[in-house]
Amino acid sequence: MGCDGGTIPKRHELVKGPKKVEKVDKNAELAARWKYCALSQEKLRRPIVACELGRLYNKDAIIEYLLDKSAERPNAEAVAHIRGIKDIKELNLTDNPEWEGERRNAKGDRYEDIHCGMFICPVVGLEMNGKHRFCYLQTCGCVFSDRALKEVKTEICHKCGDPFRDDDIIVLNGTKEEVDKLREKMEEKRVKAKAKKSKKSRAAETVSTPTESKEDTQPPSAEAEGNGSGQNDESQSAGPSGSSSSSKATKSSSSLLSATKRSIQDMEEKSEAFKSIFTTHSSAKRTKEQMSNWVTHTPYHF
Repeated sequence: MGCDGGTIPKRHELVKGPKKVEKVDKNAELAARWKYCALSQEKLRRPIVACELGRLYNKDAIIEYLLDKSAERPNAEAVAHIRGIKDIKELNLTDNPEWEGERRNAKGDRYEDIHCGMFICPVVGLEMNGKHRFCYLQTCGCVFSDRALKEVKTEICHKCGDPFRDDDIIVLNGTKEEVDKLREKMEEKRVKAKAKKSKKSRAAETVSTPTESKEDTQPPSAEAEGNGSGQNDESQSAGPSGSSSSSKATKSSSSLLSATKRSIQDMEEKSEAFKSIFTTHSSAKRTKEQMSNWVTHTPYHF
């Protein structure tokens, strides 16, 4: 057994018991959810967006994912529900004045607060570090703590003043139960949106088809029939006079056209000063003496 030199073995060194279950560090888990992008696992930086399930992303990572969905990514399941840019909302965050940046303790000679967050609630002043529950509004994207929304109950945003409803409030990085509720809510919204689109398309089709059918199947009116019969009777009774009337009509129309195309110089009611403005006036015409025999664009004569 060994034990040379007076060593005394302990029980856990001789008997192998069951392995202890590894527990995730809570501080590390909170930092991963509130300080890093859920898709690219990079540190959050503005502009920051959130989905309908309350997860935080970098906007650049979401745009890259939407442009190329076929690329392999480690956390593709976290964005499987995002179909387009309309499924995310850019957050209007409030900076924490006590946040000094990532390199505030470069030398290691001072205390570093791990729970210090980059952003705070603009109403209560709580830090957004995972210890407190935070929500954002889908209408404007402003972020508040749950305590602020409960203590100051209003239907207008505290920061920008836009109106909102209770359905517009989405919890950021909620529990599994809250995420399941948000997923059901998201699916219901999408089903309603599809139903509205289908109704609109059907209504447009029904509006277009009756108008076309009415135009195609519209019977001639009684007045038109009466006019047509009267014209036929007159043409039959008139005989050759009908052709003369048609010729008169064509002559009158041609005379009207000629009257409209009459030259301004022939109008007696216009003054001579008014007529001299136009190129058809005699003063605007050149005589043969004024006309040149040749024209060049770049003459070199002096």
